Amino acid sequence: MTTTSQEAFLRAFHAERPAVTADAFAGGRAVDGRSSYEILRDRVAGHGRVLDLGCGDGLLLELLARTEGRRPAGVDLSPEALALARRRPLPAGTTLAESRAQHLPFADNTFDACVSHMALMLMGEVEQVAAEVARVLRPGGMLACVIGGGAVGGEAYELFVGLLRSAIETAPAEQRIPALGDRRTRSRAGLDSVLAPAGFAPVDWETVPIDLSGPVEQVWDALAGVYDVGPLDAATVESLRADFLTGAKKLTAPNGVVPCGMNVHLVTTNLTTNLTANPETRPAANATASPETHPTANPETHPTANATAETATA
Repeated sequence: MTTTSQEAFLRAFHAERPAVTADAFAGGRAVDGRSSYEILRDRVAGHGRVLDLGCGDGLLLELLARTEGRRPAGVDLSPEALALARRRPLPAGTTLAESRAQHLPFADNTFDACVSHMALMLMGEVEQVAAEVARVLRPGGMLACVIGGGAVGGEAYELFVGLLRSAIETAPAEQRIPALGDRRTRSRAGLDSVLAPAGFAPVDWETVPIDLSGPVEQVWDALAGVYDVGPLDAATVESLRADFLTGAKKLTAPNGVVPCGMNVHLVTTNLTTNLTANPETRPAANATASPETHPTANPETHPTANATAETATA
């Protein structure tokens, strides 16, 4: 499966569900009460120029922009997701670009930090992604990512994964997703092997459980956003839903809440040596990129290599 065909699948999926990641994770909370988006925002505190790699509908950009003086920018493959991002209250001058991470439309040394929420693990040609991030970061700049880490265990996500795996095994080939991303992005050693050649220090790696519990239909809606469900036919999805609702009854607390937990890995590193910067600072060549500047903030508008294995949503 080529990177081109993988990206075609992702574009088509997010055309249908452009806010799927935020829909699933915005309400999830770590033990300290923060969402995974807020944890990532806080990790780059003190950095002014921040790039959101795979920004989706712009939720993280909005959180980043609440810090006065910060200059965020976002790139994503999905024009539909970027259309939602443009509706958020972002600062004047915010750049939003439809672009591949392998060819970023920014000059060398543009950013102090780069963040990525549940996106780096989906990207092909990941060495080129690392090289491009290194190029657009200033020396010493930070890369901070949230990566899916699988089920906490004994809860609704683990039930869902088992049922989905069985459904996929019996589905015809045309109803299965392509292999997405690079498996190395899902382990500490693997990420080091990708990032070190681009000049990054060994990564810091922290596993954070995120609580996605709620009423059964809410939990189903969040989990059904995984990429693997997208190509399945309606009858298979309905059968999967019925089996999940039946199994979830055994987990449901007296107050009607279904326990559902997912681990995420919070990964951070710094650029120690910029091996990829061009001494003639330049935008990356990308004929398909379409950067634009968010003209004004609008005062009236305030989940994989295999989703069944390690992530909860597109």
